[in-house]
Amino acid sequence: MSLTIGKLAKACDVGVETIRFYERKELIHQPEKSSGFRHYPSSLIARVKFIKRSQQLGFTLKETKELLELTVEKKSQCRDVLDKTENKITEIEEKMADLQKMKDSLLSLANCCEDRSIPLSECPILDYFMEDNT
Repeated sequence: MSLTIGKLAKACDVGVETIRFYERKELIHQPEKSSGFRHYPSSLIARVKFIKRSQQLGFTLKETKELLELTVEKKSQCRDVLDKTENKITEIEEKMADLQKMKDSLLSLANCCEDRSIPLSECPILDYFMEDNT
């Protein structure tokens, strides 16, 4: 069974532009036109959903392409996917630690502002932003 780009997009719950974007990024193959339309194999539904799920889990399109390549490489093993998954977990943990530091810094700044009614020219938060820390 083949699908037009609109039907493929609808089946995957994405927009037509998403399908075109994936084509440009070489994540899916753009079929030749036949009778004025491109006819996509229904097997692409699973591939597009794979791409969307990997993005939802934080994988970049480059990383997603690498994961897809593993699925067709004969020598690939589960450990190859596991390695990429563990690397992503480490990356997420590092980002979370950075975000926690940012939050802690902002909380400290917010605590410096004891009087919400002071003039803006005396705002300790703005003072901090304007400090020369070089």
